[in-house]
Amino acid sequence: MCRLSLHQRVNVLPEIQPQLCRREGLCEITRRFPEFRLPVSSSVCLDQETQSRLRVSSHLSKAEKPHVWKPRDWHRKQLNLTTVVAPHEAISRAEELSVILKAYVLVTSLRPLRAFIHSTGTVWSPPKKKRFTVKLQMFFETFLRTSSPLQALDSMKEAISKLLLVAEVFSDASTLGPKTFNRCIQCFQLLTFDVGYGDSGYPVVLQVHEHLHFHDDENFSAEDQNAENIILRDTFDFLFSNASSLSMVSEMLQRRDSAGAFVDGNYEKELNQCLSFEEIHSIRTFVKELGSLGQFQLLFPSSVPGIRSLMGEFYDMATPGSVLSQYWSLLNVFEQFWLMNKKAQLQPLEWNSPTRNETIEEPPRSLEGIQSGKDAAPRVLFENKDIHCSDEEDVLCHIKKIITHPRLELSPEFNPKIKEYYCEVPFDVLTVRIGAETSKCQCKAHLQEQAGPSFATYPLGIGMNRISVLVVDESHAGGAALTTYKLTIYREDRPSLPFFEDFTACGFVQDCDLLIHPEETCGLQPISAEYIKAISQPEIESCPSGDTKGQWIVPCLTCSDNRTCDWREITWQPHNCQHNILTKPELQQCLQGRKILFIGDSTNRGMMYYLIERLNETLQEWQKLHGTKLYPSVNGGKSPISYSYYPQFWIRPSLRPAFEKALEHLLQRSQPLENTDQTVLVVGGVQWLNSNHLQIIHKVLKRENLLNILVIIKTLGIGFHLPVDGVHFLTQGEVRNLYKENLSILETAKKYGYEVVDTFTITMGRHKEFLQGNCGCHFHEQKKKKNKEEEEEE
Repeated sequence: MCRLSLHQRVNVLPEIQPQLCRREGLCEITRRFPEFRLPVSSSVCLDQETQSRLRVSSHLSKAEKPHVWKPRDWHRKQLNLTTVVAPHEAISRAEELSVILKAYVLVTSLRPLRAFIHSTGTVWSPPKKKRFTVKLQMFFETFLRTSSPLQALDSMKEAISKLLLVAEVFSDASTLGPKTFNRCIQCFQLLTFDVGYGDSGYPVVLQVHEHLHFHDDENFSAEDQNAENIILRDTFDFLFSNASSLSMVSEMLQRRDSAGAFVDGNYEKELNQCLSFEEIHSIRTFVKELGSLGQFQLLFPSSVPGIRSLMGEFYDMATPGSVLSQYWSLLNVFEQFWLMNKKAQLQPLEWNSPTRNETIEEPPRSLEGIQSGKDAAPRVLFENKDIHCSDEEDVLCHIKKIITHPRLELSPEFNPKIKEYYCEVPFDVLTVRIGAETSKCQCKAHLQEQAGPSFATYPLGIGMNRISVLVVDESHAGGAALTTYKLTIYREDRPSLPFFEDFTACGFVQDCDLLIHPEETCGLQPISAEYIKAISQPEIESCPSGDTKGQWIVPCLTCSDNRTCDWREITWQPHNCQHNILTKPELQQCLQGRKILFIGDSTNRGMMYYLIERLNETLQEWQKLHGTKLYPSVNGGKSPISYSYYPQFWIRPSLRPAFEKALEHLLQRSQPLENTDQTVLVVGGVQWLNSNHLQIIHKVLKRENLLNILVIIKTLGIGFHLPVDGVHFLTQGEVRNLYKENLSILETAKKYGYEVVDTFTITMGRHKEFLQGNCGCHFHEQKKKKNKEEEEEE
């Protein structure tokens, strides 16, 4: 290990493993330093007989305030002492375990100690043995439900730091391995700390694993595999970053005279005028690490008062070249790093990206709020007077800067020579306003297409959103597209926690950010056990129609925080009845011999594709069809389907085919048709349909002698509720009027004897969960499904 090349690293720190990663070593540390009250579970030191009587995973030692003690040469005196904690004392301090958090810590140096903690942890509840990965921010804010999430995180970091610091000092005092810089400087250790929480809310370390660890059984799930891949990838990116630290270290050293002193209690440490090679290497590596944090955050050295005080007790004096002196230097480097980068230090609970901390505002509480928020955006950024370009002929056309609101943290950082970028935004970011500055005044940036706008606001559907920025030379007639920059913006799904046995059933119909019925409740509301029991009866009857009133039901830890719910388990539940879900054979039998006609927009087209996928197990083909098309081979040719897109919104209203003509054309293309319920006509769209269209349907069917066919009306849906460019925008008052129109459609449909599916009531409570599309109205998507032999359209 001492002969590794510059580009080789080893995941092992031999000095740490015997001290922390072995039960006897961890126990020895706690026994030798009883004054320290290390936050380690008392079960670690119990003998085998006692452990057999106790559930090791369900007993924690209560965290107590450490004694104040003075001698600074304690590490020399205490090595010869052994204070055994009696089992009955451990038992008396024990408390019932409620949850265990696995925290992943990367140690890159032992002396001086440098350690970083990953933003993702694994949570599991011992009695149920269910586990899931979660951002530490969400764990402390929602799952642990502490009064101060920030303080809870600091407590855990302090507990881990204490053990690492003791292990570092203990290893130096022991006879294990080479000393200080002669140790393997290319070695690191990715550790897993099992941290238990009981009723007191204090963290207690149960075990330290010398590798990435997710569980104690052999049930390694796909989620575990995915989390492991992510953490390993982040670790690799962190350790092998190509970022150079030479220039920044040089600047820090040049500024050392003006940097002042680092003062801590009785210690005052000037930056060394003459640094040793070891210190220069340590500082240089540390600066490189700070510039490549990614999903990691600095754990140690720490400026937390408790840890700084602890360091003063560990080491005698901050003399030049001493370990304590090196720690003060590293902390000084840490402060200078953020100052030189002109960045505010990230809040400990917010790691995911600078985008979350610097640009994400509190989501507006209503559509009026969204609209006013749009008007209040810093539009000065998008005015021509702020665009700086050159008129010189020898300047090449390219983009100088991409401007967004909220500001997006692009990866990689913007460079005119790089054409493709990626970034992520959280669930509550629904739109982004985007534009670009060009290097040359005769060149303009246009979005999505050559004739597109220079600046525009786009909706961000859940998942991938792709925006193109074209650089067009407008010095020639018609302009010429010179190059294209591509942005992929990934919007995260709704924050969710996995389903647990101890859950609360919560229900909702409307979201508080989009009130359709101001006089009714909004958001998650607790559901009584009696109601759940009633709708869970096997003999519950089928719903008489598709507009039976109901609500969304989702399991949560608490109905007061929607981030504690398992949104994967959400279901639409009608009151006192159920919509039967047919198996594939039942559906195939039901539709055998029937001819099904669809007319409507993309939402209706999505329902048609879903039906084809259910009947055929896959989609043989898929396209964003805007015309008329026949699908004769569905269900083995036993259930032919035809589709016609309406309305053709891209055609001027005066030239656009009328609904009556479009329906007649579909009926003619689908001949022959039976005047029975063997012919099914499905009509619907987002918001173009009204009760007048139902009168036209009746008139056309009467004229074509098809009044006995089965007609299904898919009613309106939520959409066009975001202030984006290129499509109309509905105010909250207009959305409420849309609900009234939806009621009129339902009433008219029943008058004609048509079946209905009330999609407006179903979608209005989940208006933020739209997928790609400017309308914000799509709640379905086509994606590839991996089969054993090939990939098929799903």
